[in-house]
Amino acid sequence: MEINVFLMILTKKNIANMKRVERLKMINSICGIRGVHLIGTKSPGNITNLAIFSSVTHLGSNPSLLGFVSRPSEQVKRDTIANIMSTNYYTINSIHEGILDKAHKTSGKYLSSISEFDKCGFNHQYINNFYAPFVRSSSIKIGMKFLQSIPIKYNNTCFVIGEIELIEYQYETLDENFKDGVGVIGLNSYYKSSKLKDLEYFRVNNNDTSTKN
Repeated sequence: MEINVFLMILTKKNIANMKRVERLKMINSICGIRGVHLIGTKSPGNITNLAIFSSVTHLGSNPSLLGFVSRPSEQVKRDTIANIMSTNYYTINSIHEGILDKAHKTSGKYLSSISEFDKCGFNHQYINNFYAPFVRSSSIKIGMKFLQSIPIKYNNTCFVIGEIELIEYQYETLDENFKDGVGVIGLNSYYKSSKLKDLEYFRVNNNDTSTKN
């Protein structure tokens, strides 16, 4: 039986000619499900800020570094990056199904004088006198100290690198903390993230001359 498979090939020119929103959705979705986190900051004037990000990534464990992409803009004030640059401290908080709807609302463009914690219904939590606020209802809370911001000239973004100062998690094992985790494709299509299996670390024996697969 012949099965017809539809294949679409887009060139760089095709992508450039797409409508802005169509191109945005395509490129934001093409790499699949990304983790989502809430980044908490506090201004020098003690106004707290909370924003959802889908670009947090692990950079190394010794030292313990995490990074994320920020999009500075002359037209739109970015309170998260402004607060980080002013105070050097921020938090990264996990998102689970129970707080997803509220977390998504932090993507709105609120005035700098308004706290997303208050506006979106989140409670602050402060741990060990850490400057930046954590999200009380998050299962995993990470306190970060700013190290470096690397400008990316090709699209006027910057890659923000920080070092982990403290971690608090709710359950005994990390697996339990991830069981209700969510991810995103594009800007607002959210998916459940569930564990499939554990696989052993794969080592290659380059001295083995066997031809078996």
